[in-house]
Amino acid sequence: MAAFGGHAFADAGLLGQALRHRSAGSPHNERLEYLGDALLNLIVAEQLYQRWPRADEGALTRARAELVRESTLAGIARSLDLGARLTLGPGEMKSGGYRRDSILADALEAVVAACYLDAGFDACRILVLPWFEPLLAALPPPAQVGKDAKTRLQEWLQARQKPLPVYALLAETGEDHAKSFQVSCTLSQPPLVAEGVGSSRRAAEQAAAEVALEQLQDR
Repeated sequence: MAAFGGHAFADAGLLGQALRHRSAGSPHNERLEYLGDALLNLIVAEQLYQRWPRADEGALTRARAELVRESTLAGIARSLDLGARLTLGPGEMKSGGYRRDSILADALEAVVAACYLDAGFDACRILVLPWFEPLLAALPPPAQVGKDAKTRLQEWLQARQKPLPVYALLAETGEDHAKSFQVSCTLSQPPLVAEGVGSSRRAAEQAAAEVALEQLQDR
């Protein structure tokens, strides 16, 4: 019997279709992907609604978008080693399609739909919730969801009437097409220096702000 993520499929053909990219011919997983996207949004929305009874629609919507975006789903797919089970055409196989975020995320959605069609919504929820539990637990407070690290750090300092951080470029390395930036984030009150690295100065500043926030939370 075919299985995935703890669900044993009564209809092995559904799982096979879910893992079959269009480059490998029909029946492929695009229609299942459509249904799975809707199911994931519903399951995640239901969890957020239950966990955040005082959050407004905007916070709930931003949190759901964070959790079901392509990069997040691709990360879940990698943790499940989904790429190794994909059926791809020769071109996609040669180009490393089993590693691509879009293909992994789409296939994960298709597997969700296949589970739903195979055994119903309750089985689908049981399959999906363990994937998202760590992500749900790690979400910031509702008011902070969707805000970048620099904004969250600024708001933390302003709420306590502390001076704003100062960002400084420490290093810039690499060729033009693959530069790396190292930035410091310095706080005077409380005294703290954090560093971050990114592919742009802005990304490095965001990374440094995230480190600063983590250090503040540890104090």
